Amino acid sequence: MWLFNSSIGRKVVMSVTGVALILFLTFHASMNVVAIFSKAGYNMICEFLGSNWYAVVATMGLAALVAIHIIYAFWLTIQNLKARGDNRYAVTTRPGEVSLASQNMLVLGIIVILGLLLHLFNFWYNMMFAELAGMETMYAPTDGYNYIVETFNNPVYVVLYIVWLAAIWFHLSHGFWSAMQTLGINGKIWFKRWKCIGIIYVTIIMAMFALVCVMFACGWQAPDAMADCCGGAAEACEKAAHACGGC
Repeated sequence: MWLFNSSIGRKVVMSVTGVALILFLTFHASMNVVAIFSKAGYNMICEFLGSNWYAVVATMGLAALVAIHIIYAFWLTIQNLKARGDNRYAVTTRPGEVSLASQNMLVLGIIVILGLLLHLFNFWYNMMFAELAGMETMYAPTDGYNYIVETFNNPVYVVLYIVWLAAIWFHLSHGFWSAMQTLGINGKIWFKRWKCIGIIYVTIIMAMFALVCVMFACGWQAPDAMADCCGGAAEACEKAAHACGGC
């Protein structure tokens, strides 16, 4: 089958799975931003996406997409190295038309994978997996809001997540327009347009993730979380945060 046997076919698989993962990141970023405005709203989404059958099926599908994307990425990288042979050592400078991201996609991909494992440990393991396994955890499996607070209270995690998000940005800034090129949705005019659209789109998504990370690292509390902390007295809580357990 040409999707497996040809270089173009493998690139098509990479592109399709990559676009699907970008769409998932769009949803995930939009979901995370809700936590800034409402603890109850974010936890309601977490409960909806808990260990329900449809969420589990969707998670398995997402895991399959990630696995296929990673396998094909390594496959194409090995194929390209073999095709270049000893010539891969001959070039010591980066051509002007070749982006830094495109030359380091494998390194960026490894950083993205390591960050993904950390993210799964901090959230998926303590939420969906814990609910499915009936594990006892620090918070309820559907209390995603407090897991965000707990995670980003740790400055080490904050730094690691920022590095991870930066790597994803570089990876996607190249991957977005590259996918459009592979799928043939481009031309002389649209080639540069897709590059511009991709950078803007990916920047917005990563900025949404980073905003949540930085705001909670700085001690942000959603309005309804602040009210809960102080027994409904949100205004008094703002004036005397230290009096109610760091609210």
